[in-house]
Amino acid sequence: MIDTTRIFSIQSSEEFKALALEVFKFQFEHNLVYRSFCDLLYKHPSEVTKIEDIPFLPIQFFKSHKVVSAQKTIAQTFTSSGTTGSITSKHYVSDLSIYETSFKKGFEQFYGNIEEYTILALLPNYLEREGSSLIYMVKDMIENSKKPKSGFYLNNLSELKNTLLELESNHEKTLLIGVSFALLDLIEQFKLNLNTTIVMETGGMKGRRKELIREELHTILKQGFGVNTIHSEYGMTELLSQAYSKGNGIFKCPNWMRVLTRDTEDALNVTNKKSGGLNIIDLANINSCSFIATQDLGKVYDDNSFEVIGRFDHSDIRGCNLMVL
Repeated sequence: MIDTTRIFSIQSSEEFKALALEVFKFQFEHNLVYRSFCDLLYKHPSEVTKIEDIPFLPIQFFKSHKVVSAQKTIAQTFTSSGTTGSITSKHYVSDLSIYETSFKKGFEQFYGNIEEYTILALLPNYLEREGSSLIYMVKDMIENSKKPKSGFYLNNLSELKNTLLELESNHEKTLLIGVSFALLDLIEQFKLNLNTTIVMETGGMKGRRKELIREELHTILKQGFGVNTIHSEYGMTELLSQAYSKGNGIFKCPNWMRVLTRDTEDALNVTNKKSGGLNIIDLANINSCSFIATQDLGKVYDDNSFEVIGRFDHSDIRGCNLMVL
């Protein structure tokens, strides 16, 4: 078993690469679903010497299989949102302390001590269902902020507006984190001019509004909130880590997470091109699978930052049909 303290102590690219290869070997040996996938590709740890050669499991397997690397009692099952009757992803988490350490240290790496912020969460669609990893994270952040005004807001936008104005008048550091459609609902009712508040969108209209490209969405939000930049959080049910953007849709990963690109026509081919399908290494996924081929399209830059430019059309990633469901 790999000591998880090593994951959150990574300080260099060399340390990341070495531990990623170690995690690959561990998951190859202990994750039956991932082992079967690797076997079908004839990929064995003895032949994998760099992270680009590691097989990335198509994210759809979290919908069809129980993806676990630890034969332990499941402490929490996180589920993705989905339309009625659709198959949702399930992330079986055996150790919630790993998730908690990941999101706490990840936030701290980019924003500092959570205790310095009042956390205002506008996540109505997530609150309306069970099993959201985002709600679990934000609930913990609210509790750890130790600020009396921190909390969730469902449809009480007038109260949220008043709280924002009060915090602004007291020059308090505030994080307003919300799903895109709810943030738009807020600024359609109230035009604001915020100075001490970070506005962070978590993406997605979730079927509530017409989808907008990022630049259009951020332009509207900047005007409505009176801010110069819109921050973003990049996370998903299948990951225990988040990347953050402090503006312009350019995301940076915590030290234990890395994004690579793959050929859009071949899910099994990691490329040196800057644009392509996004493959994610999340070492916090030590007890599930750390190597995931997502359905996102994007660009990866030389400093390992990345941006999301779209998604594959509703088709599954090629490579899923290697294993009969």
